[in-house]
Amino acid sequence: MTVFFHTLGCKVNQYETQAMRRLLEDDGFDTAEFSAGFCDADDGVLVINSCTVTGESDRKLRQLLRRTRRDNPYAVIVLCGCMPQAFPTRAAALFDADIVVGNAERRALPATLRAYLQNRERTVDIPPHTTEYEPLAIREFQGRTRAFVKIEDGCNRFCTYCAIPYARGRVRSRSLDDLKEEVEVLAAAGYREVVLTGINLTAFGQDTDTTLADAVDIAAAVEGICRVRLGSLEPDHMTPALLDRLAAQPKLCPQFHLSLQSGCDATLRRMRRHYTTAEYAALCTDLRRRFPDAAITTDIMVGFPDETEEEFAETLRFAEDIAFARAHIFAYSCREGTPAAAMAGQVTTAEKAARARRLSAVCEATRARYEEALVGQTVSVLLETQDAAGYWEGHTPTYVPVRVKTDGAAGDMITVRITARQNDACTAVPV
Repeated sequence: MTVFFHTLGCKVNQYETQAMRRLLEDDGFDTAEFSAGFCDADDGVLVINSCTVTGESDRKLRQLLRRTRRDNPYAVIVLCGCMPQAFPTRAAALFDADIVVGNAERRALPATLRAYLQNRERTVDIPPHTTEYEPLAIREFQGRTRAFVKIEDGCNRFCTYCAIPYARGRVRSRSLDDLKEEVEVLAAAGYREVVLTGINLTAFGQDTDTTLADAVDIAAAVEGICRVRLGSLEPDHMTPALLDRLAAQPKLCPQFHLSLQSGCDATLRRMRRHYTTAEYAALCTDLRRRFPDAAITTDIMVGFPDETEEEFAETLRFAEDIAFARAHIFAYSCREGTPAAAMAGQVTTAEKAARARRLSAVCEATRARYEEALVGQTVSVLLETQDAAGYWEGHTPTYVPVRVKTDGAAGDMITVRITARQNDACTAVPV
């Protein structure tokens, strides 16, 4: 029997899907991907690994479940991930799913599935989080030339707009020995770059007396690994001591995704973020001093409750001043059950869309300036995908997309000289 997977959400979810695939393959199942809402799998199992970061995420999940059931009326549908864990009663009422499980005890999935296949009794099993990190492992990352590696779970922050602490529990860190073992497996499989990920990545080690720098060094020390990249980072955890350790590691990619959310201090306070714009700007300066040509990338939310035009203007100016190499701009989406959902001054959908367009224009301009400054430089590129004309696309250590015509294969690391920037990517020639 084949188990098909569809993953919604972040890099951690994507890693966990790969881990569940391995668990099921080791139990005798075949596995495959399915596109959003449809596959020819009436005699198979469809697993949807959910995200619940916004109310819109939940709406899209319900829509996906209905479409998947309509197109595959006889398939077994499994709903797992963050949405059931954060909202178990609501998830249990999604009757298009035959099995509903959360984020805890994923290792039980093969047994849960086999029990359902034997008795065909609908199963809802969402145990609470434990205080221990759940050991999961992957041996490949299907469809990718870089492998995401989860090293941390949980968040203790409770930002006013976010339900993730309920979906993920408190901070739990992976052991360094376990991390080393998995990276060795991935390197042996041909991966040259690993991306360390977590729900609150910079909280890694708070419960184990280790640091994020320890994890970076462990991964970088594995033979065959050429690059170690970091996922999304919380600014206030990036201490000078941590930066010094990271700067001493030559395999660390100098791309730092520092979650901003707003460039206005008043808005940051309403969000219950743990830094000021001045502290954020100082961190960017510190990073650029230690990592010349570092790429600072970010997430910025527009239209948070009570965000005035003046407050939004502060975010516009701050984004221009920091000069982000890339930014993910998104509109605030009301997350039921969070303090922000009950705040006055909810911004209209039209105004949020207008602000997103204005901020995107600023950040696209700073991105263009950053990438244009690379012209003439010699950099390494990890080859990822090839088009019909023979051009490869890959990324530099600072995660700038590059197109180059060369012989090679996906996963190769080559050296190129950047010749131009056009159509949101850089072009290059092999060196």
